[in-house]
Amino acid sequence: MEFRRLRLAGFKSFVEATELRIEPGLTGVVGPNGCGKSNLLEALRWVMGEASPKSMRSGGMDDVIFAGTGARPSRSFAQVTLALAGAAGEEIEVSRRIERGTGSDYRVNGRDTRQQDVRLLFADSATGAHSPAIVGQGRISAIIAAKPAERRMLLEEAAGIAGLHVRRREAEIRLRAAEANVARLDDVVRGLEAQAGSLRRQAKAAERYRALSDRLKMAEAALLFARWRAAQGAAAAAQAAAADAEAKTGDLTRIAAALATEATNASAGLPDLRLAEAEAAAAVQTLRQSRALLDAEAAGAARRQAELQALLATVARDAAREASLADDAAAAAARLDSEAAALTAQLAASQAAEVAKEPKETKAPGNRVLGSPAKSQASGPPRPPTCPGLRPAPAPGPRPPASGPHPHPHLRTRTRTRTHVQVQVHVHVHVHVHVHVHGD
Repeated sequence: MEFRRLRLAGFKSFVEATELRIEPGLTGVVGPNGCGKSNLLEALRWVMGEASPKSMRSGGMDDVIFAGTGARPSRSFAQVTLALAGAAGEEIEVSRRIERGTGSDYRVNGRDTRQQDVRLLFADSATGAHSPAIVGQGRISAIIAAKPAERRMLLEEAAGIAGLHVRRREAEIRLRAAEANVARLDDVVRGLEAQAGSLRRQAKAAERYRALSDRLKMAEAALLFARWRAAQGAAAAAQAAAADAEAKTGDLTRIAAALATEATNASAGLPDLRLAEAEAAAAVQTLRQSRALLDAEAAGAARRQAELQALLATVARDAAREASLADDAAAAAARLDSEAAALTAQLAASQAAEVAKEPKETKAPGNRVLGSPAKSQASGPPRPPTCPGLRPAPAPGPRPPASGPHPHPHLRTRTRTRTHVQVQVHVHVHVHVHVHVHGD
């Protein structure tokens, strides 16, 4: 890497834009004390990423900006640009600009970049703000009195491997940050798994609630439909009763009109017919009362008919339910009968197998017979019935215990066990439906 130009504007004593050309060979700056020779070296270190105000001989980083004099005002920013040539001869321009109160920013070839990237750029070329190639005031004595760790850093910078250490520290920092992020993600994943379990339970509860809500809506709809059908039937019956009442009312009205006409004709010439007119009026009143009674009876009959229809529907549902229960009971009885028959057949087969396995008569010395199968079978409990009805059989009594030792210990005795299974199933289903309808 080769430095070509250094341009300063507003940096410390360089209030105006000043450009320093660094030609091949030896370039020197000669001047009296206080003319700003050290400011050039500080500007060079500052543009290469120096971040310590103490190294800049100032109390803060804003102090590198021209503070002004009695004849000239202060500046609000300072900028230093370093033009250099890379290892392949390419032109590289590094610029650092600082504004008062806002901090500084870096640019490489006109593009914004980080301070760390600028430091790595110079560290890869075995130079930088703290490079041993930059020898300032008191630098020689500091190198002589340096500790072994500081001398090692100087040697690493001189060897050009300081950038590798910087990258290593940055990679370690990133690795630790990644490990912390992974641990944090594990905690987050565990928390989310717990939330997922709770959400799964809530989802199941919501699905169950939705299913129950749908069933409830269907039941309510069926109930409303049944009520609507009942109301429709009652309305039809009421309309029929009203039509009958209107027909009767029309007949009675015509009769009343005829009687009124006859009364009018009779009153013109026959005073004696007034009594008959009064009687006719009484008859009309009686008919009106009868009409009212008929209307009341018709309304009562309509209500009774609606009640009877509702009762018939209830009875039909009860009869259907009882018939279903009777079918279930008959199926259970048939299943129990088949199981009882199977158990009886298995029992008979096991008894036949035991009888076939019994030893024949064993004769002891002295012509004495022990363990006769016929006698044992005759004295044993009776076999259970195998009829389809499965009537209960008397339980076999316990055998008396043997009193004393067996007369022939060397003979082996066998005990035969019989099992009796009795199953009784009685299913009675009675359905009685009585409907009495009385109508006038």
